Amino acid sequence: MTDQLVIQDTALLLEKNFYLKIPDKLSTEEELVALMTPVIHQMLNRDFEKLLQVCYRIDLGENKLKAILHESDPEMMAFDLAKALVERQILKIEIRNRYSGS
Repeated sequence: MTDQLVIQDTALLLEKNFYLKIPDKLSTEEELVALMTPVIHQMLNRDFEKLLQVCYRIDLGENKLKAILHESDPEMMAFDLAKALVERQILKIEIRNRYSGS
């Protein structure tokens, strides 16, 4: 599976989990993180409980989430969390593809 398809599949998963519409033109992990960062920032400030629920649904991992929330620079927290969530979704897609035979 090409990187482009992995990014598109990741975007679809993030759309579903965050109830967003992500543009089809995204082609890199960095673009997806940049798009997700303001969404995460808003949730950190306005809907923290919902953000936690999404993180657990995505299976970010409690230790990873705690490390970001407690150790990240406050100015970088939304970016760090967006990056971790995107990376987790990409990993899930890669694992699914590896074991599905496609």
